[in-house]
Parts: sequence; C-alpha cells; structure tokens
Amino acid sequence: MFSFNVLIENFPQLVSAARYTLLVSLLGVACGLTLGAVLCVARLAHSAIISRAAAIYISFFRGVPLLVQLLMFYYLLPVIGINVPALVAAVGTVGLCSAAYVAEYLRGAINAIPAGQREAAIALGFSPAHVWTRIMLPQAFKIALPALVNELILLVKASSLVSLVGIVEVTRMSQSLSSATMRPLEIYSGAAIIYLAINLCLAALGRYVEEKVAI
Repeated sequence: MFSFNVLIENFPQLVSAARYTLLVSLLGVACGLTLGAVLCVARLAHSAIISRAAAIYISFFRGVPLLVQLLMFYYLLPVIGINVPALVAAVGTVGLCSAAYVAEYLRGAINAIPAGQREAAIALGFSPAHVWTRIMLPQAFKIALPALVNELILLVKASSLVSLVGIVEVTRMSQSLSSATMRPLEIYSGAAIIYLAINLCLAALGRYVEEKVAI
C-alpha cells in the first residue's frame, strides 16, 4: 500500500534537489532568451549567408532531441580540450536548445508587428540597432510572452534529463531514494508534486506578468 510516511520522510531531500532543477531551467532560459533574440535578428537579416546560418542552427537544435544534444556536448567538450563542470555543460546545452525555439517565437511575433512601425522608425532617423532594441524586440517579447512562459515550463520538465550527466536534481534524487527505500511509487509521487508545484507557480507568474504588460 501507499505509505505517506515514506513520502513525508523523503520529501525534504527532493525539495533540496529541486534547487538544481530551478537553476538549470532558469539559467538555461536566460541564455536562451539572449541568444534567441540574436538568432531572431540574424534569421531576419537581409544577408542570405547570415540568415541561412541562423536557419541551420535553429533546424539542428529543434530537430535533434535534447537528450542527444546533452550527451553529445557533455562528451565532446573534453575531446576538444574544454573541461567544464557537468552543471555548466548542462546549462549551456539547455540554453543553446532553448535559443532555437525562442528565436522562432520571436520571429513569429515580429511578423505580427505592422511593417509601418519599422518604416516610421527609420524615417525618424533611428539606427538599425535602435530599431531592433527599442521598437521591434520589446514588442516581440510582449507578443511572444505566453509562448516564452510555456518554454520555461517545458524546460523545467526537460531538466530531468540532466540527471544523466550526474547532476542531482529532482529526478536523479528520486532514482537514488527509490533504490534506497524500495518504495518507488511514494518517491516518484513526491517528485511529481514538486514538478507540478514549480510549473503551477511559473504559470501563475506568467499570467501575472501578462496582465501587467497588457496594462
């Protein structure tokens, strides 16, 4: 039978491991937002070479499973002489993957902005850099906000994959506790509660930000 005592006794360790789940997810999405904005601008560039290079990047990271990317980069870096902690490799891979999706979200949002706004900004003497940083991208982030919040929620769930490179986040801790207690149902139920709580909080935060931005 299901034992609440086992769940309660081991729940604090799962909560403690959740800090790595949040760390990987938040740092990954921060990298993804930054690089994604750059990729979006490159994807819409007039230069065919720059646009094609961005398109290839996006196609690769959207087409290859995150698990394969994580293992590939984790084992590739030492081969080329770059030794970094597993956490850095995991955050970097998650950020690179997230950037591809963010770039497409922003590109779709920019296409929804009336072309007259860019033309008016150019007519007023704005430089191309200022057109992007002060007019186009701020509006694109606002339009794409629901999709970006959804991306963060997906990253929280995908962060369970980093357990394969030795990072003790919620899933890895669940595996360890399950083996130690021989009570997998209770342990994984606790993990499910933590993931659900995190994502519900993120969804609520996203709705709050959307309401504030809409004002």
